[in-house]
Amino acid sequence: MERKELLKAFLAEDAVERDITSQALLENTYVSARIEAREEMTLSGIEECVEIFGLVGVAALPEKMDGEKAAPYEVILRLHGRVHSILAAERTALNLLGRMSGIASAADAAGKLAREINDHVRVAGTRKTAPGLRYFDKKAITAGGGLPHRYDLEEAFLIKDTHRSFIPVDEAVRRCREYSPKKVIDCEVESVEDALLAAKAGADTIMFDNMSPQDIAGTISALSEAGLRDKVMLEISGGIKAETIAAYKGLDIDIISMGALTHSVRCADVSLEIE
Repeated sequence: MERKELLKAFLAEDAVERDITSQALLENTYVSARIEAREEMTLSGIEECVEIFGLVGVAALPEKMDGEKAAPYEVILRLHGRVHSILAAERTALNLLGRMSGIASAADAAGKLAREINDHVRVAGTRKTAPGLRYFDKKAITAGGGLPHRYDLEEAFLIKDTHRSFIPVDEAVRRCREYSPKKVIDCEVESVEDALLAAKAGADTIMFDNMSPQDIAGTISALSEAGLRDKVMLEISGGIKAETIAAYKGLDIDIISMGALTHSVRCADVSLEIE
């Protein structure tokens, strides 16, 4: 479903054309309003807010852009339109803006911590997103400086332990390469042996799944000794949170994938004020 259709569905879910409270209490006059930050945040969802309000006939003028920072009480958007329409779309817009800015802020903060590991590591999201919100969640990660990672099951191969229980890791890599030679192949591993097999078979990314920093360091050394380190991207995953990133400091890894960026979202605090 395209973005515009998703936003229409969000508005329909809240019955924006049947806001009985506003219709009972207020004359439908033209007013001005503003959306402002109530805390420091990295912004995402500005374009979506403009489009949401546009769908109900309200002009939304951004004061900030996606990826920029906002300080407490700094204006993010200014609105002008009929009060019934502004109030009807308010919650849909703020919910999405708050969620996306919360994800962007978390990705930005995690990226700063990740750069203490080495100068080239990047934070990435996962597919642990809310159904129906993946496009917005992934976009928010990008606004925060992170990598969106695999968008869906078709975009790239990801060989997991559930696949490896049926087939050896090196054979799995070879079959994926034969199935679609140009698709990226990510392969989860849990041991030095599997990492070497996957790299030799031609995997593009070796994903250390729930491995300790000590085991990862040993596996990287083994890959280097075999002349394979420079042939693959190295990724760590599995329950990683902002407070645990420091445990991997000094490791020669390329990507840290964090499901927590989207499955445990803390919405940023944003507010709409009628002027």
